[in-house]
Amino acid sequence: MPTRRVHHFAAATAAATALTTVLATLAAAPAAHAADGLHVVQPGESIQQAVDAALPGDTVQLLAGTYPGSVRITTPGLTLRGAGADSVITPGGGTENACATAGHGLCVDGTEAAPLSDVTIETLAVTGFRKNGIDASGTTGLTVRDTYVHDNAQQGISQEISTRARIVGNRATRNGQSGVFLANYAYREGGAPDTGGTVVEGNELTENRVGVTVRRLRGLAVQDNELRGNCAGVFVVGDEGVPRAGDLDVRRNRVVANNMFCPANPRLGAIQGAGIVLTGVEDTRVTDNEVHDNVGSSDFSGGIVLFKSAVGVPNARNTVADNHLSGNSPADIADRDTGENAFARNTCARSDPSGRC
Repeated sequence: MPTRRVHHFAAATAAATALTTVLATLAAAPAAHAADGLHVVQPGESIQQAVDAALPGDTVQLLAGTYPGSVRITTPGLTLRGAGADSVITPGGGTENACATAGHGLCVDGTEAAPLSDVTIETLAVTGFRKNGIDASGTTGLTVRDTYVHDNAQQGISQEISTRARIVGNRATRNGQSGVFLANYAYREGGAPDTGGTVVEGNELTENRVGVTVRRLRGLAVQDNELRGNCAGVFVVGDEGVPRAGDLDVRRNRVVANNMFCPANPRLGAIQGAGIVLTGVEDTRVTDNEVHDNVGSSDFSGGIVLFKSAVGVPNARNTVADNHLSGNSPADIADRDTGENAFARNTCARSDPSGRC
């Protein structure tokens, strides 16, 4: 197995704490545009005011502390950086901007026609929002790195109609839906666009409904993540839309004991003990993953599971190869589909039907 590249948030926090000490001397006055493009914000000041004052390429630096109120970013090339998990964005009055009105914590907003480019969110925490912790729409080249996104009612980190994202080294836990959620559109139908190489890498995703959900997308990688204690580790979701979802990689992840029980909702049946699940996708490669001890009795239970989509569309031409599985039940590999898919060199004790190990 390749060396795991799961990022350690604690190390990032320690480095950011040292940075806080240096920056504290700069924070005597309210945040304002500086000649060097650095805007320092301390508790009691408005992140949104600093963001609104920033120019493309500027950095808004948060010192350690709690910052009530949602933040909306519409400036390209902006970096919003905290001092680690001690820089915490929490709900405020709920009407301070469009992001707050929508119920999200931190929004990065472009449009499908004019994507917002090259925004970076890093080394901060977002918690307690009634919808998504970090919500991005209509972006290209977004980086979300070393954040701690927890206890939000819907998605931890959510992105739609976006390309070339890097979601790297984050910790997402106890969010009501997915730790990381990627989709073409969150609330309308459509075919699966190509993301142009989006990467979800090195994240620690625990105690969410689903660790990572990829819905109606193509051309991305979910790799080197730690997924444990969710109801499901990874869900790759497609349907009858054209282009079909797929042509993506799920590789080198560690998917262990995702055994929480999540009841059915209007979109999906009950989930428990689901490791990596493909539903209605094509040409996807599931390779070199460690998948252990995912146990349940739902339709999606098992180590690596292939299942028809919610509208009955089978998976097609997917490859499941070189994975290492053990202790998953009712099977390490469960092919509950009618599509034609390939299985090779998987190390496991039991598949259903037989012959997939």
